[in-house]
Amino acid sequence: MASLILQIFFLAVILATSQGSPLSYYPLQIHLLRSKWGSGGHHVPGMSCLSWRLAVETNNKIGWSTVPEECEDYVGHYMLGSQYREDSAVITDEAFAHAKTFKLAGDGKDIWVFDVDETTLSNLPYYAKHGFGAEPYNSTAFNQWVFTGEALALPESLKLYRKLLSIGIKVVFLTGRSEDQRAVTSNNLKNAGYHIWEKLILKSSSYSGKTAVFYKSSERAKLEKKGYRIIGNIGDQWSDLLGNSVGNRTFKLPDPMYYIS
Repeated sequence: MASLILQIFFLAVILATSQGSPLSYYPLQIHLLRSKWGSGGHHVPGMSCLSWRLAVETNNKIGWSTVPEECEDYVGHYMLGSQYREDSAVITDEAFAHAKTFKLAGDGKDIWVFDVDETTLSNLPYYAKHGFGAEPYNSTAFNQWVFTGEALALPESLKLYRKLLSIGIKVVFLTGRSEDQRAVTSNNLKNAGYHIWEKLILKSSSYSGKTAVFYKSSERAKLEKKGYRIIGNIGDQWSDLLGNSVGNRTFKLPDPMYYIS
């Protein structure tokens, strides 16, 4: 049921965004962030979850494997509520403002690097069934979800993608998904509204045992060696944005559900 509700929610948002509906100005809400303070200002257990999320997003909390059990509801409310959308919109608006400051060379080598999971595609239907990151990561279960090809677009990222294309910046998708998921990932992206791109880079077996920072740095360096200029780089994990050849500027989307090194 949670999966069905989420799919209806995101489909409605995407349709509203693409058709210029007033809904695009008033995001649909399933659960609002709930106040963690009593009416008298007394501390209510669970308020520390907001601080925990802040530490995660600022990369001060590192190496964690699961969302604290007591924060499962908090993270779920955040991800399903309006705050997640509003936070994402602030970031993608700033990203486009940055992109517009560049005078493009016109040679087709100006690119923007997008991560895929929780950046361009949302796996919320999966995580809603698995405690919003409070359950230990299960690669078998997650890969089964990936192969359904049913991940939906993150609306703010889809808007950014379209705006970047409109001013002549090409898009490169750089994902930690493996090469055997290329076909389903390509089809999923297209079905979600990402119809064209310069490159779709997936993780080859040669990076087995390497960190995401090493893998993504290496692939971005390869792009630069081919003459591409990385105008911007956006992802939900700090490992998408740290390392070498990160681009002119990086943008971190919110994701308190998991951590990748």
